[in-house]
Amino acid sequence: MSKKNKLQRFAENETFANMFQVGYNELMEGFDNRGNWNKKFFKNNNDIALELGCGKGEYTVGLASMFKDRNFVGIDIKGARIWQGLRNAKNKNLKNVAFIRSRINLIEYLFGPEEVSEIWITFPDPRSRYSDKNRRLTSPKFIERYYKILKKGGVINLKTDNIIFFEYTLDVIRENGHKLLECTYDVYGDKDNNVLQSIQTYYEKIWLKNGTKIKYLKFKLADK
Repeated sequence: MSKKNKLQRFAENETFANMFQVGYNELMEGFDNRGNWNKKFFKNNNDIALELGCGKGEYTVGLASMFKDRNFVGIDIKGARIWQGLRNAKNKNLKNVAFIRSRINLIEYLFGPEEVSEIWITFPDPRSRYSDKNRRLTSPKFIERYYKILKKGGVINLKTDNIIFFEYTLDVIRENGHKLLECTYDVYGDKDNNVLQSIQTYYEKIWLKNGTKIKYLKFKLADK
């Protein structure tokens, strides 16, 4: 994408009421929506689900279309990608969608304790080098952050093409006493699942064309 197109998207992002671009200093001073998303933005008491590293927001918008009685927030650092999700949500007239441009490692400054019911991690960077394992979005380091925002009994979903990342996550679940709720090494080879099969991300479509099997798991964090 050209620099001109990126700048045009950045400018358009500023016009969307459901777009939040939150800088580090603002978060440290106290983000107004933290702990108040339902009261200040969504204007309801419905559960909130997050899509981390949302890219173009396929799952954020797709889930919001399917579950109008829940609220969905996509988070990514790439504003030009989020633009597509914002446009799609607007075209579908969805009121239960928001997007945040920020770093995921600051998530506990974006949401308050027990403010989130569910997390979706869809085709994240697998951080394949062993030295990068603490940067994986299902690493114990990141899970500690999720504890700070998830309700008790809240769940985490992972959908990925990467077998190493997938099995790493299974190890993290087992070694830390989390509860595995669902697991498949082939989303499209198993029984029909409308949520998993009907919503496809940009990267998922690429992997499917290459014949790569898509993996999925859901787990609940161990009690503390």
